[in-house]
Amino acid sequence: MTPASTIQSRLAPQRTRAARSESFATRFTQDEVSAIEQAAHAAGMSAREWSREVLLDAAGKTTRTALFTELIATRMLLVNLLKPLALGEKVTASWITEAMTMVRKEKHKAAQEVMQQYTQQAGKETSDGNTMG
Repeated sequence: MTPASTIQSRLAPQRTRAARSESFATRFTQDEVSAIEQAAHAAGMSAREWSREVLLDAAGKTTRTALFTELIATRMLLVNLLKPLALGEKVTASWITEAMTMVRKEKHKAAQEVMQQYTQQAGKETSDGNTMG
């Protein structure tokens, strides 16, 4: 199996899934409901769809988490490859193999760190009255 087909199989939507028979109930203030509905509308989803996606994403159970991790892995590989190329250094096959191994080992940690940076930045931007984006 090639690396590309492995990634595709991991990220492909599952054709069969268990029926959704469980639910969680919680209470919100009217302001909280409005905020949820606005966020859902901005994402082009219903409030229920959006809430489900956000909860599963926070639990690390969505393909979005996997896609983000693979995007960070690609960035890591490119950054590590571009530096020696920009300096005119020769990049060997063994160097590439080592870089790919390092990325494979570190991508989850790096993705978490990047996401924390975004979360912290978003908190700073919204707490001072500025909007994100």
